Amino acid sequence: PLEEGMKIEVIAQPRINPIYGFSLNYISIKPVGEGSIKKAADLLKLKLEKEGLFDESRKRHIPRAPEKIGLITSVESAAYVDFIKVLNARWQGVEVHVQNTQVQGDQAVEGLVQAVRYYNQMSSPPDVLVITRGGGSADDLSAFSVEAVVREVASSRIPTLVAVGHEVDISLAELAADVRASTPSNAAEILFPDKLDEKRHLTNISTQLDEIIKYKIEDKSTNLKEILVRLDHGLESKLELKQQQLKQFEILLNSVNPENTLKRGYALVSSKGKLVKSIKQLKPGSDALITMYDGKVKTKVKGV
Repeated sequence: PLEEGMKIEVIAQPRINPIYGFSLNYISIKPVGEGSIKKAADLLKLKLEKEGLFDESRKRHIPRAPEKIGLITSVESAAYVDFIKVLNARWQGVEVHVQNTQVQGDQAVEGLVQAVRYYNQMSSPPDVLVITRGGGSADDLSAFSVEAVVREVASSRIPTLVAVGHEVDISLAELAADVRASTPSNAAEILFPDKLDEKRHLTNISTQLDEIIKYKIEDKSTNLKEILVRLDHGLESKLELKQQQLKQFEILLNSVNPENTLKRGYALVSSKGKLVKSIKQLKPGSDALITMYDGKVKTKVKGV
């Protein structure tokens, strides 16, 4: 967006028409000078804010310690050196894909747009895109507030982290990104935890786990001892109960034991191997066997 009074740089092709005279077919128009660049960025910011490109609700989570990142920057810049240096100091084993692009000048906008598109079209895209450059003048950083770049960052299907300039520099691409970092070094700090801190943290967790396991074992051991004591008591109670029941059964069996009945003067009469329960089973002359508690007597029936 442009407003009257802004200073601009126009690249155009001049023409002279015999009727209309001198004219320019413009190729590009961009604001120049800190005031004009800031004014253009403010106008664009208002436009994109109305579209919701900067809303917090649309921002996504950046994975912690990503395994694969896509880095968009100039490999000749201090930003690239700072990012890689901090990354290597904090973490290892990261797969870094770099798109070497211009980060200022006439070719920067197209390079940044194409780099974002390249990563988004990969069959196996990185976990996060990092777009970064160091500080500079308003004109140096202006490519990161161009509408094409801002929209490309906002539409990326890969989560984005943008770090442009120093702490005080805020580009529109940073506002459109899922996460903004204040500097290239800070971008690496956001993405990757300090490995020494993580080791200390893991050591603390390991110690805590050891204590928890020790406590659990002691607690379970105590519970097991209590269970064993209760089982012993339970088994003793069950055994005593069964012994009492056995004695009762013994008394009951003794009460119906035929031998005890015979001792009281009773006798059993059998004939032909069968117990005689009625006199009708006996006939004169038939053999009979009388069983008493201390022996048996064979006899013959004389009369009934």
